[in-house]
Amino acid sequence: MTASIPSRQRANTRKVVIVGAGDVGASFAYALAQSNIASEIALVDANAELAEGQALDLSHGLPFVSPVYIHAGTPADYADADLIVITAGAKQRPEESRLNLLARNAAIVCSIMDDITTSHSDAIIIVVSNPVDILTYVAQEHSGLPRTRILGSGTVLDSSRFRYLLSRHCGIDVRNMHAYILGEHGDSEIAAWSMTHVAGMPMDKYCAICGKDQNWKYIREQIVEKVRKSAYHIIGYKGSTCYGIGLALVRIAGAILRDEHSVLTVSCRLHGEYDISHVCLSVPCVVSREGIQRIITSNLSEEEQQGLENSANLLRQTLKDLERQSQQQQQ
Repeated sequence: MTASIPSRQRANTRKVVIVGAGDVGASFAYALAQSNIASEIALVDANAELAEGQALDLSHGLPFVSPVYIHAGTPADYADADLIVITAGAKQRPEESRLNLLARNAAIVCSIMDDITTSHSDAIIIVVSNPVDILTYVAQEHSGLPRTRILGSGTVLDSSRFRYLLSRHCGIDVRNMHAYILGEHGDSEIAAWSMTHVAGMPMDKYCAICGKDQNWKYIREQIVEKVRKSAYHIIGYKGSTCYGIGLALVRIAGAILRDEHSVLTVSCRLHGEYDISHVCLSVPCVVSREGIQRIITSNLSEEEQQGLENSANLLRQTLKDLERQSQQQQQ
C-alpha cells in the first residue's frame, strides 16, 4: 500500500484527483508529474489494483522530477481536491450500440458526480470521457453545479492538431500558429479560419503572399479533414490515443491551478453565446482558478456560425436520444 501523505499546509497544495487509471488517466498523470504544476496526484479507479499499480510505477520515477506526492486514492480524496479530472468510461461490448454505450458512460459520470457533491468538494471538474461534450452536459445537469466549475477537455487537443498541421504546412514554429477548432469534439467540429493568424496576419492573407500555395482552398479542406480524422488514424495504428490528450490536460490543469487566465477551447454549457443554448460544446474561454471565468464571443463568418449551430443541433439530438433511452429503461 502507498504511504499516507506527509502533513501539509492546505493553502500551499495543488491537489489533482484523476478518476480513471487507464491509458488516458495514466498518461495525464505521467505528464503532470513532470510539469511541476501539481503537489499531489491521486489516482482513483474502480479497479483499485490498477490505480495502486499505476501510482507505484509513477512514484518510482520521483527522484527524477520536482517533488510531488502520487498515490492511489478513493472518493474521499474529492473533498480537498483543487482539480478533479474524469477520464473513466466503459468499453464498448460486442455488438453494443453507440447509444447503449453512451448510456452506460453517462451512468458512470453521474455516479462520480454524486460522490463529488456528497464530499462537498469545491474543486474544478474537467470531463475527458467521450463523448466529452455530451458527458460534460450530463455532469453539469445531474450535479446542478455552476457551469463555470464543470468543463470538458473539448477541442483543446483538436486545436493543437490544427496548429501542428498548419505549422508543418507553413514551416513556422507551432507555438507561433494561432488557430482554433470549435464545436463538437467529433466529426461536426469546425475550423475557425476567421480566427486563424500568423503574427496577427489572417491565415488567408498570409498564404496569399507566401507564394507557396497554388490552391489554398483545397489545402485548407485537406488540413481540416486531417484534424477530424486524426484520432481514427491513431486508433487504427495503435488502438487508442493517450499522449496528446495527456499533454492537453496538463495545459488545461496549468491554466486552472496557476490561475493563468488562458484562452482555451474547452467544452462548456452555453446560455445564448453564439446564439446557442442547452448544450455543451467548445468555444474560446478564459480559464482560471475559478474554472471558466469568461466565454469569449467572436464574430464568426456566416459559414462558421452555421457550422457551429449544426454541431450544436447534432449534440442536442444525441442528448434527446439519451434521455429517451433512459426513460425506456425506467419503464
